Amino acid sequence: MPPSLALALAIAFEVIATATLKVAEGFTRIVPSVVVVVGYAAAFYFLSLALRTIPVGVAYAIWSGIGVVLVSITGWILYGQKLDAAALLGMVIIIAGVLVINLLSRSTGH
Repeated sequence: MPPSLALALAIAFEVIATATLKVAEGFTRIVPSVVVVVGYAAAFYFLSLALRTIPVGVAYAIWSGIGVVLVSITGWILYGQKLDAAALLGMVIIIAGVLVINLLSRSTGH
């Protein structure tokens, strides 16, 4: 599996798990709780595959940066959470940072 695909899957599972935490209601609802646990387990599994090639600092920067943006967008869409101008600007900066790492850095392992 290409490391970029493994990292993308890690991010996707982490976002699903994090977004589901809200409806798990402190792990009192069984189905959402299972989604959270399985989602995080899958996220770490795929992250471990990505780390075979991508340096841990770079992988984590990409994972956490994209994850923050996607979880924020998910919260806005699913839960009606507000995103003000400062939050949106911060997300643009995060995305720019991820692009710089992926497009310009020689330490990404690709």
